Order: sequence, then structure tokens, then C-alpha cells
Amino acid sequence: MKFEKIKIEAEGAANAWLALYAQESYPETYGNRKRPLILICPGGGYEHVSVREGEPIALQFLAAGAHAAVLWYDVGAGMEHPLQLMELAWAVSHIREHADDYAVDKDKIIVAGFSAGGHLAASLGCFWDKDWLSQAVGKDKGCYKPNGLILAYPVITFGSHAHRGSFEKLMGSKASDELAELLSLEHQVTEQVPPVFMWHTFEDASVPLENSLLFAEALRKAGVSLEYHVFPHGIHGLSLATEETTMSDKDATDPQCAQWVLLCGSWLRYNF
Repeated sequence: MKFEKIKIEAEGAANAWLALYAQESYPETYGNRKRPLILICPGGGYEHVSVREGEPIALQFLAAGAHAAVLWYDVGAGMEHPLQLMELAWAVSHIREHADDYAVDKDKIIVAGFSAGGHLAASLGCFWDKDWLSQAVGKDKGCYKPNGLILAYPVITFGSHAHRGSFEKLMGSKASDELAELLSLEHQVTEQVPPVFMWHTFEDASVPLENSLLFAEALRKAGVSLEYHVFPHGIHGLSLATEETTMSDKDATDPQCAQWVLLCGSWLRYNF
């Protein structure tokens, strides 16, 4: 396996970086094999970036035969929209531009996100074709277009079921009704959103299930391919839902939810 730390060079980026985990290509054995790459956006309410939703997730996708990367995007005071989205777009573009170096299939770059990272991933899915983002990033839209989305208990709406803290951090000094509407992603779905795998738990008390339900409804209306799983039990922020990613102060395991990794692997093989 190859591991690289890559500085994010999007305009305004401060401490953002990309952790890239690439399978060895072994061309003498496998020929010119290209693999999908899963680019992971951990959660953390746009306040911090969760280590539990970074490398442990990447290792699971490596085991499934893909390449993986984790975006450690900027958070904190002054780190406001659209900075994190620009950093994600830059990361996708960098991977696509260097696809041959890492034996990545440039048409199979899937962006995964957890909680607030799910909002970030879904934002790229909704906004990749918008002129304002292309102008901000300074690249052609096709460079950073995601080919698929994997969303785990995502933050989606600023409506009555919002995770207010995520939106307050993301909007910061720019907070307005207009920006809140733009960042409520259930209102931004078009047929240009790529195929989606999404899961949530019925009992999530931090980011209510309505967030993913609203997004699922919007995807359905737009005709976007969706695989969607709602598990009956489980707290917010389960990550792998195994002992590997449980927390020191609370139990973040659930055997039923842990199935999402296998279900997602099946979805990847079928669609990509």
C-alpha cells in the first residue's frame, strides 16, 4: 500500500490535507488494473474532524478492493462556506488529475461523508455543476465531479429537524436566510446528482432521521439512483458500529448497523 499526505491548495485553505491510501498496482501481475477510489469526509459538526470516521473507514474500503483517501478539511473560526466545499473539490480534482499515478479509475471516484461530512459530500453532489463553484475553485466542473456518494447519517436540512450547530459553524459570519436555504440540500437536488448509497438510524437523536428522509425524497423526485437503509437502533456517529470505532465514554456499537459496510461494498460492486 502507498500512503501519502497531500496539502490541499485550494484558495483560502489553511491546514487542510489529504491522506491517500493507494493499493499497490503490481502491473506484472494485474496488468493495467484501475480501481475505484473512495474519498472520505469525516464528521464533527464543522467544529472538528472525527478521527473515528477517517482512517478506520478507509481501511475497510481498502479491504474491499478500492483505493481510499481521507479529507482533513479546515474547521474553526473563520472557516466558513464555501471553503470546505472548495477543499473537497480540489481533492477530487487532484486525484483525477493523478489517476494514472495511483491506478485510479477516474470515472469511479466516490465521495463518502459522515454526519456533517455527509453534508459536505452531498454538497459536492448537488453543486458540482454550478458555475459559482467552478469560478471559486478555478477549475472545470468535470475535474471535481463525483461519480457517486456514500452518506452516513448525514446533516442535510436547516429546517425544523436541523443540526443547528453544524449550520452555525458552516455559515459563521455569513449567516443569512438565503445561505441557509442554499445549504439545505433537500432543496438543491437535481438529476445531476450522482448515484447515492445512504444509511441512518431511526433512533438518531443528534441528526434526526428526517434529514436523510428529506434527501431521499428529493433524490426520488429527481430520478437519482438511491440505495437507502434505515436501521431501527443506534446512536448518532456510529462510524463502523464495531469495537474498532466505539468511544471511550459511550457504546458506539451495533451489530445490525455494522452491516452497512457489506451492503455498501455490494452497492459499489454493482454500480462501479
